[in-house]
Amino acid sequence: MSTKGLSLFEKRRRRNRSALRARSAGRPRLSIHRSGKHIYAQVIDDAEGKTIASASTLEKDVRGQTGATVAAAQEVGKRVAEAAKAAGVTQVVFDRGGFLYHGRVKALADAARESGLEF
Repeated sequence: MSTKGLSLFEKRRRRNRSALRARSAGRPRLSIHRSGKHIYAQVIDDAEGKTIASASTLEKDVRGQTGATVAAAQEVGKRVAEAAKAAGVTQVVFDRGGFLYHGRVKALADAARESGLEF
């Protein structure tokens, strides 16, 4: 597949995703998406194509007090880890989705690790 015409972000996303497939060993994927106003996290089972657990700053009990901040990302990391553990998942592969491992993405990953997810 040609990467001609793709942005640097899309190239990084594809490169990262293919590297994850090579070393995932059947583990679910913790996928992150970050926008200007919100941050989203999902634990996805690629073999079945289903979302096991998810969390974001759009959830009703979080929506009013958070936005696109490091504190909000930490809260989303804790929530997605708790939801994944409730679904029986403890080991995942971290998919930063083309975003650099810095700031909100790093804060979410660290909070998920502290809450019991292994990656």
